[in-house]
Amino acid sequence: MIFEITDTIHETDEKYIFEGLLEYNLERIEDKNPRDLGIYLPDETGRKIAGLIGSTHGNWLFVKYLWVSKELRGKQIGSKILIQAEETAKERGCKYSFLDTFSFQAPLFYEKHGYKEVFTLENYPVTGKRYYFTKSL
Repeated sequence: MIFEITDTIHETDEKYIFEGLLEYNLERIEDKNPRDLGIYLPDETGRKIAGLIGSTHGNWLFVKYLWVSKELRGKQIGSKILIQAEETAKERGCKYSFLDTFSFQAPLFYEKHGYKEVFTLENYPVTGKRYYFTKSL
């Protein structure tokens, strides 16, 4: 057995591995209908100045990214976006939320919003931390 090891992942290779995993998962997973969730705040020109990218799947909201432009930070925009995501997730039948954040990002922000730390990667990627949080909606 000879493994091919590479630093360059080609799109076709990633697609092939993903499709193999997806086929396996779809035979077993209860909810086969994840839904994307995007919440954006545009400025007067239509440029996005804050937003959230995530998804809902079964009982869970997954927050992949939450970003607020520098000039809007500290004005409760992130809180409003997160609350809207949670409300939308509840409307979709979700009971829980999951996200991760780096130590230099927003762990205190999420704790303030009721998220509980369930796991931390220490020394990630070298000296920092990566926190994983969940919340009951």
